[in-house]
Amino acid sequence: MTTFDEREHAYEAKFVHDAELEFLAQAYRNKQIGFWAAALMGMTAEEAVRYAKDIIAVDLQTAGHEDVVAKLKKDLGELRPEDRIRERMAEFLAAGREKARSGELKTML
Repeated sequence: MTTFDEREHAYEAKFVHDAELEFLAQAYRNKQIGFWAAALMGMTAEEAVRYAKDIIAVDLQTAGHEDVVAKLKKDLGELRPEDRIRERMAEFLAAGREKARSGELKTML
């Protein structure tokens, strides 16, 4: 294998690794935003787990997170404005990225 091939392989491996970490971080964000919204809506623990799983599934349907924002806006109604939903999602994503980098998420999800 040439040096160029080795570099190319290393870049590809890093790209895959980074994509996996981002996927884990986004799944963490969706799970946490689901629990947050469930608490605002007064759901039981069992309902909250089901709702968080629904949020994760919604995000997997189309690219981007706008589908999650739309579902949360619809479900929360007047409980929280869209800008607050987006703030919380950004906070959970930042936390998810940190946890993914530290390896903590491999066992959490």
